[in-house]
Amino acid sequence: MKILQVTTFFTPRLGGSVIVPYSFSMELSKRGHEVTLLTTDYEFDEKYAKNLEKEGVKVIPFHCITDIQLFLITPRMKNWLKKEIRNFDVIHLHAFRSYQNVIAHYYAKRYEIPYVLQAHGSAAPSLEKRKLKKLYDLIWGYKILKDASKAIALTKTEVEQYKKMGLGENKIEIIPNGINPSEYQLPPKGRFKTKYRIKDDEKIVLYLGRIHRSKGIDLLINSFDVLTRTLDNVKLVVLGPDDGFLNEALSMSKKLGSKVLFKGFVNAEEKLEALTDADVFVTPMFNGFPLTFLEACIAGLPIVTTQLGDVLNWVNNRVGFVSTATPEDLAKAIYKILYNNSLREKFSQNCREIVYKEFSIDNVVTKLENLYRNLIIK
Repeated sequence: MKILQVTTFFTPRLGGSVIVPYSFSMELSKRGHEVTLLTTDYEFDEKYAKNLEKEGVKVIPFHCITDIQLFLITPRMKNWLKKEIRNFDVIHLHAFRSYQNVIAHYYAKRYEIPYVLQAHGSAAPSLEKRKLKKLYDLIWGYKILKDASKAIALTKTEVEQYKKMGLGENKIEIIPNGINPSEYQLPPKGRFKTKYRIKDDEKIVLYLGRIHRSKGIDLLINSFDVLTRTLDNVKLVVLGPDDGFLNEALSMSKKLGSKVLFKGFVNAEEKLEALTDADVFVTPMFNGFPLTFLEACIAGLPIVTTQLGDVLNWVNNRVGFVSTATPEDLAKAIYKILYNNSLREKFSQNCREIVYKEFSIDNVVTKLENLYRNLIIK
């Protein structure tokens, strides 16, 4: 198959909506498909692109001439699509509200090329930029969704979001995120702790992701404050790029002093070191299906989240806990994992098994491949 992937950004710093098309393209190319990935030059990561190109994927970044609150205008992409889109069997649009989706939709419809839309948890308009998102939906969004051959949902929550926007359930396919376990070669324990002078007997509560208000980092800091009222040998480590909430998070954590460590965005090697040395992984709020949950699982790291996140039925009591959204209950859930060795070991074993059995990139891309083929046959 000749497959076109379209994504607005191309840097792993920006999370799953970039990492997922990267992983899909890599695996599809290995299976013999001809894959082209279109993106913009906004924070374009050349090294990341070269990794794909080594596997035969063609990566084309188009120059962004205007950035309207991350609505990135790339006229040359429009010209390219007008000329080249007829050469593809199927198109996969990543994220929901973008200029790139607008023009890809136009030419896909014009030349009757089937396309798949994957919102990555962004279909429902959140409070942030709510008016702009509603305007986009009225002008383009509803039509792009309606005309899609299929919409990919990560979870049942996202299925309901699509349905609320008027999409029939028969056009929705649930395909979860996946990772390649072979890409996660865990280092020996102790490297992260040694690097940041964390004592051997200190427990690590790890947050990994964008530092944004929507992630519930304020709730995490407050729950950690509750936890430290009875515990001394515990540290909160926050890894990830600032996305508008870092200063407030730093201010909130001042009273906790050296018990909280903010290290910003880290490379793949240091991320694995942190996952290896941590004792519990905590993300209080999320939309969709965070890849970081699977990265925690491959390291055997139990997960704690809250009811503020989308529903992932495989988390609660299988690989960790879903608590109510109060500092006290979140702290209790973290405490149970930190100080119940048999429970932590059970969760840890389940974590590793679930990645290999349910969420390996091989299993996920097989589902995606079948979806593409069915659309082409129709």
